[in-house]
Amino acid sequence: MEGSDPSIAIILLIVAIGWLLPIIIILRSSKTSGGEKLAWILLIIFVSWLAWIFYWLLAPIKKS
Repeated sequence: MEGSDPSIAIILLIVAIGWLLPIIIILRSSKTSGGEKLAWILLIIFVSWLAWIFYWLLAPIKKS
């Protein structure tokens, strides 16, 4: 049957997990909260994975 190649589905699943992983990590993280967490997630969605690297290195921006 044409178009039912499972390797395409597996590749798409890996890409989707790879794209969602930083967002899930930030959502579960206790390093930031509230508006700062939302800002980091929006940066990842609209900028790139590079924002996740900055989150890992710099978060939290303000010490509580």
